[in-house]
Amino acid sequence: MIRTVVLAVIIGFAASGSAIAQEAPAPCGPAGQLPAELSNNAAADSRCFEIRMYTAEPEADGKGGIDELHQRFRDGEVAIFEKHGAEIIAVWQNLDNPNTLVWMLAYRDRAHRQEVWAAFAEDPEWDALLAKYPAPLEGAEVFMLSASDYSALK
Repeated sequence: MIRTVVLAVIIGFAASGSAIAQEAPAPCGPAGQLPAELSNNAAADSRCFEIRMYTAEPEADGKGGIDELHQRFRDGEVAIFEKHGAEIIAVWQNLDNPNTLVWMLAYRDRAHRQEVWAAFAEDPEWDALLAKYPAPLEGAEVFMLSASDYSALK
């Protein structure tokens, strides 16, 4: 049931085209940490959720492409994020756009997200993994979310 709801949210975002990649992601997390205009329907105990959609450049000369991106996630990217405190809810293959990987992360709150990303960026395992599987991207879309007060997934 939860998987169906999460997938419906992702499909809705993808279909709407209303979100764009952001330099500084929007607020997310518990209602008490959100601006008043965003907190009305957010759960008091919500975590900060992030959906990221990466579109890989096509493979060229046997390098790059969506398969290389998935291999990077398989071989360590997920594990590095988990090591630094993120929960990886799921990683999906977008079937409407086969060059796009979609994944969802969860953090305690927005501040925890910042801590996780800072630690990830400084991790030497990430540098080695990126060198092994560079998988250039055409683009990335980021969606920051808080669970609604009636959501089963918080």
